[in-house]
Formats: sequence, structure tokens, C-alpha cells
Amino acid sequence: MTSFKDKTNLIWSVADLLRGDYRQSDYGKVILPMTVLRRLDCVLAPNKQKVLDYLPKVEKLSDSAKDLTLNKIAGTNFHNRSQFDFAKLLADPNHIAANLRNHINGYSASAREIIEYFNFDDQIERMDDPKADILFQVVKKFTEIDLADMDTMHMGYVFEDLIRRFAEQSNETAGEHFTPREVIKLMVNVLLNADHQSLTQAGIVKTLYDPACGTGGMLSVAEHHLQDFNPNAKLEVFGQEINPESYAICKSDMLIKGQNPANIKFGNTFTMDGLRDEKFDYMLSNPPFGVDWKKAQKIITDEHTNLGYAGRFGAGLPRINDGSLLFLQHMIAKMKPSENGGSRIGIVFNGSPLFTGQAGNGESNIRKWIIENDWLEAIIALPDQLFYNTGISTYIWILNSHKSAERKSKIQLINATGSKDEELMKTGKRDYNRFWEKMPRSLGNKRKQIPENGESKGIGFITKLYGDFEESEFVKILPNEFFGYWRVTVEQPDKNDNGNIITGRDGKPKADTSLRDYENIPFLQKAPNGQLIPQSIEEYFEREVKPHLPEAWVDESKTKTGYEINFTKYFYEFKPLRSLTEIKADILALEESSLELEKKVLE
Repeated sequence: MTSFKDKTNLIWSVADLLRGDYRQSDYGKVILPMTVLRRLDCVLAPNKQKVLDYLPKVEKLSDSAKDLTLNKIAGTNFHNRSQFDFAKLLADPNHIAANLRNHINGYSASAREIIEYFNFDDQIERMDDPKADILFQVVKKFTEIDLADMDTMHMGYVFEDLIRRFAEQSNETAGEHFTPREVIKLMVNVLLNADHQSLTQAGIVKTLYDPACGTGGMLSVAEHHLQDFNPNAKLEVFGQEINPESYAICKSDMLIKGQNPANIKFGNTFTMDGLRDEKFDYMLSNPPFGVDWKKAQKIITDEHTNLGYAGRFGAGLPRINDGSLLFLQHMIAKMKPSENGGSRIGIVFNGSPLFTGQAGNGESNIRKWIIENDWLEAIIALPDQLFYNTGISTYIWILNSHKSAERKSKIQLINATGSKDEELMKTGKRDYNRFWEKMPRSLGNKRKQIPENGESKGIGFITKLYGDFEESEFVKILPNEFFGYWRVTVEQPDKNDNGNIITGRDGKPKADTSLRDYENIPFLQKAPNGQLIPQSIEEYFEREVKPHLPEAWVDESKTKTGYEINFTKYFYEFKPLRSLTEIKADILALEESSLELEKKVLE
């Protein structure tokens, strides 16, 4: 089978025909829908004539009945009843636009709707205009590209690679990135890890949902993973996507693979939940990083205010410029309760959701709700420079509404970043190269990849760290309370010019607001033996504050509870300072080098 990269290059070469008539950023408006059309045409080719021969027998049926009947003849869950396929389109170059439209209109409703979301009719008109006159050439070029020999996984790679190239042409923002396949595979491995035993059952059916499904990469990888593990298992996939082209590509992929394309919904997940009240066994997502939710603010705020926890956003609202935790709350609303077997969630975030937001509001309240309900199971810190359009560090959050006994009331942190210090890596003290390797060549901002090497490296090694649930230099297992703290307001008395404390009518000291300070007091403290033990605000205050500010007190009415996860702090790598001897030697060497250079200049 031809590699997907060769196919992508062939398709990409069509752009040569568009130069001069289209801007580079608009190439995708033609090439993506044409790729979908050509793929559908190739899939239907073996039984196309059978469908045409059967047409007279279904003339009197309703449109829906026709679709069902002809789908069976086609052997897929879609068909095309037009007399034209790509080969026949070339036979009549003078009517290429009308015949191509006839071909598109010949698709069954589910497939035709996909093409409509590309707004491709506008491009047909534009390419057929005498000023451009390139429609026939484009169709001819695609007819020469055989997509029948591509399996659905590799066809997915083709779509993703094309989309990445178009995104780079369009200078997309860092939030509009695409999930590398190895990241998806890692997420799927971890998500299904604990359920391996139950997934071996013959005929088992599970559901998977992605609220920001893009072109369907996560859904496809998860489906293949389960099929490889148990060919008798069935994974029904669901998703929602806001970008019309991505939605069209995802839906066409589902159509070709025999999934129900009606399970993929179009629209803004926050303002129009296309799968309201549905619950799922698994959920995976890589929502856009740092994307604001101002356009949906009124609907989201109204749901938060009016429905509270009966809605999706009862725990709180994050900052307007980052809706990441809104996606997670939306997914939590679709988890099955523990008594019904529970649900597992895997979601990719940047570092912001770990610690932003002050105690008592925003992100902190959302983290509090998640942790106090004991849903957060693990967080995996990934290497930086993994994504095509952003080099930032990322984290996989794993949530579970039905934790195993050993994981109850605990959160597992896995540091899979490798060292950013190349000198440390060279020492061999820690085998950091087990997590990532440099790519042969960069793809945008993607310079690293997570390899697939059994249990010794990359995906397999990280999955094993998760499954073993044992502390090591790469793993910490901490109680939920470890991440909680009280934010207390520390007051000091106001004094007059004589240094006497000013009191109020109740006889209590008045606070000097200019001296007001705040302390974050952890729920737990480390005992001399290294054990984490509970502490009270009073204990901490007497131990840490009173010796320095004997007249200070805590205003208990202002105390708030917060939660944060300072991942970097927990895995801090101490790098010893260089000795004075080494520094002195370097300075002397630089001085000597400078003198030599000076002599050469003066000679």
C-alpha cells in the first residue's frame, strides 16, 4: 500500500493548479472537499453500478426508505445514485460544473450534508468561471489519485496532514493545533488500561465521546485500539465540532468506517449541546488552549446562575480568555455514576488549569469540586514541543467516577517531560530519553515525538508507570488533601502616634489595612518522619506567623479554600551550583582568548 505521505503529497500537488486564482490560505477550500469526494467515490466504486441498476425498484419509496435500501446495495451506510462518477465527469468537460453538482446531489442525505458544510458550491462556481477555468483540471488531477487502497486509519492521517499544512499556510493561532497521533495513542492506552479485563468480553459495546472532535482523530485511534485488542468488541463513537470543514471531514470518516454519522454533531458545544443528557463510558478531548468564550458568555453564565449543579457549569466559571475548564465540566456532566460502572475522561490541557485562579473563585473552585468529589485520578506532564502549532508544555488529566480501591482519595502525578537540561541527560543518572526523542525534522513547532517501544520507552513506558501505580523518580502519589489550602487574611493592629493600639466599640483592635497580608496554609504538613499529616490554621499561624508578628491575627470571616497543582514544584530538579574553581578557570580562559584576539587585531 502506498504510504499516506505519498498520497498527501499527490493531493497537495493539486495546489499547483490553484496558484494565481487562489491565495495559499484558501487552498483548503478546494482540496479538502475534493479529497472527501474522491475518497467517497473510490469507496463506492465496486458496487456503484449495482446501485444504479436497482434505482427503478425504489422509485416509489420515500427518500429515507430509498436511502436505507440503496445503502444496503452499496454495502456501506451511504450511496450515490448519480450517473456520474469521477471517471464519467471527465468525459464531458464542457459541462463539468453541472455534472459535478449532479454527482454531489446524488449522494444519500448523510453524505450530501457533509459536502454542504464545506460550502463547496461556491468553489465550483469560482473554479468554473472563465477567468479561472480550472475546474476540469482539478477534477482530472483528483481522478488520477486512487484512494481506494487506503485503509481508514491512513486516510485519517492524510486528512490530518493536509489540514496541518493548510493551518500553517493560514498562520493559525497556537490554540488551533492538531493532536499528534502518538499523544492520542498514549491517552487511549491510559484511558483503557484499567478496563482491559472487561474489554476482553465477546460482543462488549462501549461508548466514546469527544466534545471538540475536530477531524475525528481521537475517535479513530480509540476505535482501532479497541479493535486490535478485541476484534469482537464494538466502540460507538460520538462527537461535536464547531469548525464546518473539520466537522465535514470527521463525519465523512465516520460514514466510510461504518459508524453512525448522526452521532457527530455540529455547533458550539457550550451553547448548543448536541448530545444533551447522554452519558458515555469514555471521553477524550484536546480542546483549544487559551481560547476565550466571550461569544458564548451569556448562555454559559445564565446556565451557571440559573441551573447551578443541575447544569454543566455549577462549580464555577474560569477566566473569559480560557475556556479549558468549561470543556472539562461539560464532560463531567456526561459521566456515568459509580453505581452504573462510572466513566473515564482523558483531556489535554496546557499548564494554566493546574494553578490559575484565586481561592474561592474561578478555576480554583472548579479544581476543588473535582478533587473533593474524588474524580481526578492522574495527571501526566508531557514533553514540550509535541504539537504542530505550539511548543508549550502540556498535561493529560485522567478523571474517573469509579476509582479502584487503591486509587481512592489519591492523585497520581507522572512526570514524562524528560529533562530540559541536556547536561543532566548526558550524566546518565536518569534515563530521561525514555520519554521522547527528537524528530528527524521539525513539523512546525513539533520537534519531539513520543516513541512506541513496548514497555521500555515512550508510550508503553508511560502507560506502565500509570498502571503500576508505584512511586518512583517519575511518579508521585499524593492524597487529595495535599492540593488544598486555606487562603487567610492576616491583620495587624492600627496604632496612634503614641504607638498604642486603636480599638473599636467592641474593644477589639482595629486593623491597619496598609499592613494587611495573606497566607496560603496547606491542609497537610510534612512531619519529621516525612509523613503528611493534617494541620489547622491555628497551628500554622502559631508556628509560622506569631513568632514574627506577635500582635497579628486571622480575620476568619475572609478565609477561603483553594486547590492548586504546582506540578513543577513537586518534581523540582536541583542543579548544583558550579564551584568557584570552575568559574575562575572559565574567566581566565576567556581573558586569555580576548588577549589573543586583541594581539591579532593590533598586528
